[in-house]
Amino acid sequence: MILSGKSLARGCAQRRTVKVSARAGTSVRSLRAAVPALPSHLASTFSNAAALKGKVALGNARMSRIVGGGAKAYKRIAPRMCGIIGIFKYEGNANVELYEGLLMLQHRGQDSAGMVTTDWNRFKEYKENGLVKDVFGKQELMDSMKGHCGIAHVRYPTAGSSSAQEAQPFFVNSPLGIYLIHNGNLTNTEELRDLLNSSRSFFNRHLRTDSDSEVLLNILADEVHRAHQRCLQTTGCDPNKNKINFLFEAGEMTMRLLKGAYSCLSLVKGVGLVAFRDPFGIRPLVLGKRSSPHGDEWCIASEDCAFGPIGFERVRDVLPGEMVIITEEGKLMSRQCAQGTPTPCIFEYIYLARPDSVLNGIPVYNFQLKLGTALANRIRERGWDLDIVCPVPDGSRPAAIQIAAELGLPYREGLVKNRYVGRTFIMPDQRLREMSVRRKLNAMPAVFENKSVLLIDDSIVRGTTMTQIVDMVRRAGARKVYLASASPPVVYPNVYGVDMPSRKEFVANGLTIDQVCQVLRADGLIYQEVDDLITSGKELNPDIKDFDASCFTGSYVTGDIDEAYLHKLEMSGRGANRRATQKVSLINERAMVATA
Repeated sequence: MILSGKSLARGCAQRRTVKVSARAGTSVRSLRAAVPALPSHLASTFSNAAALKGKVALGNARMSRIVGGGAKAYKRIAPRMCGIIGIFKYEGNANVELYEGLLMLQHRGQDSAGMVTTDWNRFKEYKENGLVKDVFGKQELMDSMKGHCGIAHVRYPTAGSSSAQEAQPFFVNSPLGIYLIHNGNLTNTEELRDLLNSSRSFFNRHLRTDSDSEVLLNILADEVHRAHQRCLQTTGCDPNKNKINFLFEAGEMTMRLLKGAYSCLSLVKGVGLVAFRDPFGIRPLVLGKRSSPHGDEWCIASEDCAFGPIGFERVRDVLPGEMVIITEEGKLMSRQCAQGTPTPCIFEYIYLARPDSVLNGIPVYNFQLKLGTALANRIRERGWDLDIVCPVPDGSRPAAIQIAAELGLPYREGLVKNRYVGRTFIMPDQRLREMSVRRKLNAMPAVFENKSVLLIDDSIVRGTTMTQIVDMVRRAGARKVYLASASPPVVYPNVYGVDMPSRKEFVANGLTIDQVCQVLRADGLIYQEVDDLITSGKELNPDIKDFDASCFTGSYVTGDIDEAYLHKLEMSGRGANRRATQKVSLINERAMVATA
């Protein structure tokens, strides 16, 4: 590995990078034996891609200097956080319930919303940029969305485009007619895109967008078509009686090809409502049902918080590597398409999921309470002189309540949130995030004046919000401001579906905790320990042996992420434009000079 001057100056950061590479390499070796062999018709394609991978990695430094970002291999679609929901019912239209479910999932994406409904004769689709209430707020539009089955999606901005064309669902008319929505991010998109454009794909499939979700849909469609051809060529079966089997076969083959995170819902003409999840179960997907005079009705969603308002009850999580089909007649069928090892993203429980959700058998609220207990024990060891505990709304409240109880301190709500401002984390541009923070929160002097304050946040990612909050609290009269983060320092990109592509934007990148504390202008700073995260999750669900904590540790569960991949991620797409907050970068320079 070639060490840059910046890396050498930050010895801690360089040691961290070396450690990641070793772990990533080990993961690849240990997982290779467990990965199913590629289908024979694709073996040579991916063999060639693997051979080229080394050459691409060796050329990283040179290619990154090419004007315009370099060759096609460096094109990278930004990961995304999304919310998905699908409903099957026997009578009436599903549109209003899909709408209500999307409102409950709005926290997972505020950029665009999409919906498709069907009576299995016709499909009605609509998608547009905006919040759910704005996209589907017109009565005449909702009246046109006929059909007792449907799927719907919310997302936040991606690197490819913020146009409505990039919104989901995506559609292919052959074979059968398939709509698909997707939460997660594929990590081998370019290999799959090349495959779809090669002679090894049926019809050299044309892709209209840069979205990895469209790639995923076309891979699935390709494999459905291939299952149909095998049926005709081997047994001479009647294809019209084997469509469900075609989907299950396609699920098995698709999961051999895809790498990364994917929880998907699909409407397939002649088959039904289809749901499937990657073999690690990185992103959540939950099955619910309700009784009706005609039989059980079904709902599948990213989080079960969507079930309550529309009368569904949680049944279970869709298993990692499982495909579930709810037929056009309402019969539920499932098949384990790939060997599953539940390794969910632990960042879901800290920041992404609502506290009233249960993901992978773990109540999010209980998990956050456990984080509060663990963090309180470590805060107590610091011996800080504290007067009050205050949460940064809204995600840190459960942890803050628990910390206050454990430390015997008053819990106070000193930061008032403007609920008409979007979440700064998911805003597409750093400057917009910085502007938004100033109108997002207001500090109350009545709470903070002459107090030594312990501020609790669920996570400190870029430092944009926290730097300004500390200033607010001081201006409101606080004598001292201490910080506690319910998550460990975020120092590595999240490649599985959260918009955190670049290490250079993380406030903790290459800095010690004391240096981060100085950047944030606090009197003290403490982070949650990774071991406490993992222990809390395992205690709530002992069946889960490990979690994906890659944004904290750099150990990526899929085993295909190395330093070359991370470098490409940072040099292309949205990662190339990422930076830390201006206020942070100025302090960083002074801090580095002082410690040089």
